[in-house]
Amino acid sequence: MAGNRVEIDPFTPMAASTGTGGNVWLWGSDNMLPYALAFVARESATHRRIINDKADYISGRGFSYDEGNRLLGHLVGCANGRRESLRSVLNKVAFDKCLLGNAFLEVVTNAERSFVSFYHQDATRCRVGKDDRSVWLHHNWSVFTPATATRLPLYPAFEPQDDGTLRSIIHYKDYEPMFEHYGVPPYIAGLGVSAIAWKTDRWNIARLDNSFQLSGVMVLDGDVDSEREAAQIAEQAEKQFAGKPGQVMFLIKNRMENEGSKFIPISSDNEGDWKALHEQATGDIVVAHSWFRALSGLDYSTGFNPERILHEYQVALNTIIQGEQAELLEPIRETIAGVFGIETDSLAVINRPPVQVKPAYMKVWEARKADGLDYDETDPTQQVFLAAISRTEEGGDR
Repeated sequence: MAGNRVEIDPFTPMAASTGTGGNVWLWGSDNMLPYALAFVARESATHRRIINDKADYISGRGFSYDEGNRLLGHLVGCANGRRESLRSVLNKVAFDKCLLGNAFLEVVTNAERSFVSFYHQDATRCRVGKDDRSVWLHHNWSVFTPATATRLPLYPAFEPQDDGTLRSIIHYKDYEPMFEHYGVPPYIAGLGVSAIAWKTDRWNIARLDNSFQLSGVMVLDGDVDSEREAAQIAEQAEKQFAGKPGQVMFLIKNRMENEGSKFIPISSDNEGDWKALHEQATGDIVVAHSWFRALSGLDYSTGFNPERILHEYQVALNTIIQGEQAELLEPIRETIAGVFGIETDSLAVINRPPVQVKPAYMKVWEARKADGLDYDETDPTQQVFLAAISRTEEGGDR
């Protein structure tokens, strides 16, 4: 507490006020934190690039599965009534989780268990019910009313809906001590530096818009008919020009004898400080995301180094990517197995590095030999050229 002002942590979970009818736990002190996080991601280039790339790496290049399992193959190619592939749905879920530390996946089936569908739900539209057993969905939480919202039970509970389906919603969240109802994004410690990078970008844009001209003060003759007229001129000048780099602030004063209007330039030698501040903020963003510079496109100015990219990708794959994939896929596998009673352990994300250093005309057994892995020259599956595998993955989820 500073003076009479009480500082509220925007991440502190608390029951909703009467504005939401007491139905949900607030996400942030004003229940609008997801909107703020989404806005910051749209304004900070490096921050957004990392979120995009992490989501793409986590959703991979599609799925591998048992080819004899036709039901599983159908779901991989068509996960819902919108004919979205499972990879497309997973990519949206991964994006929300990377951006907000929370993601929501709706599961739809029926009493006969004759089908199952998966729909991504925009996490900014979702709030956890105060009963901790439901999720409320609304298109705009600034004007929420229970009558205009949809309520779904939290997985693994299913409830019948008016259209005859059974529905549930899976809530993924990043663990953070002291936060029970919502997850906290991993980059939260870098939220401030994301704002710094955004502000330094705005500063440079303002300078560019004004052709890098010097700022200054234009002193004008203050002879006016009334003090009211002088105040209006000063107010208008300040509103249009004050505080913008490369612009002029007008100062009106009574002219002294032998004194006319004059321009006083304001020079600045802090361009280097701004550049260093921007570079430091960019590096801190990468660290806050627990990510890697080469995978963020930050070192391309010094030359494209495929070996470094591959090394960092392998570290990311074993420390971040595969862990996120396992967390997102576990309830999906469980749901499919529960509805259809089939084995789903074979369902796995196909991970491919961002660069390929092995020649496309190399066979699989040759590539495995080059990597020091077990290989069999007589195995038909290892006789396939790497180029053929790449074409298959680019053609779809399988």
